[in-house]
Amino acid sequence: MHKLDYLSGTEWIEHSFAPQFASVELQDGSSRVVAGVPHGDTEIFERLVSSLKSPYFLLYILHTPRGEGEADRYQSPALSVKQLHSFISKFKSFLSGDARFDIWAHSSTENATLVWERHNVLYAYGPIEKFSKVLRSMGFYAGEREIPAPHAHNYRRELDCYAKELLTVFDWSWSPLHNEDEQ
Repeated sequence: MHKLDYLSGTEWIEHSFAPQFASVELQDGSSRVVAGVPHGDTEIFERLVSSLKSPYFLLYILHTPRGEGEADRYQSPALSVKQLHSFISKFKSFLSGDARFDIWAHSSTENATLVWERHNVLYAYGPIEKFSKVLRSMGFYAGEREIPAPHAHNYRRELDCYAKELLTVFDWSWSPLHNEDEQ
């Protein structure tokens, strides 16, 4: 299962990024790391978040619900490293194989945020050198990635049960979607 397909001729094919990343300077003078997530591998997100000091806060942005809940932003309570690993382990197939959501992780201790979005692109804000080092240790190399066009997001019926269960594992606080969250 995978989040994204691209059209090749008349056939839809799984899209997977090469293990590439780049440090990008933003208009405000800060930088971020941008990386593709090959095959939606949850280990990449997990290792980057785990490189930060806990507690962590997850923000689950459900932009394309399939009956499991409302299209909203769901924020977790403070999580330990163990709770983070447990969450990712439990929902691994859903996190890597469905595009109905974006998920963010934040460490207020390090003022760092990771955003894993529906196209299997990861944006990392905060300790750029630390993130780059973790990615290089996982075999990533410098390079640009491009989201294919045309492409299609996959919303897997067989993962609906995980989507529903995910909304029950924490005492999530919720807020409405922002304009930029919507598909």
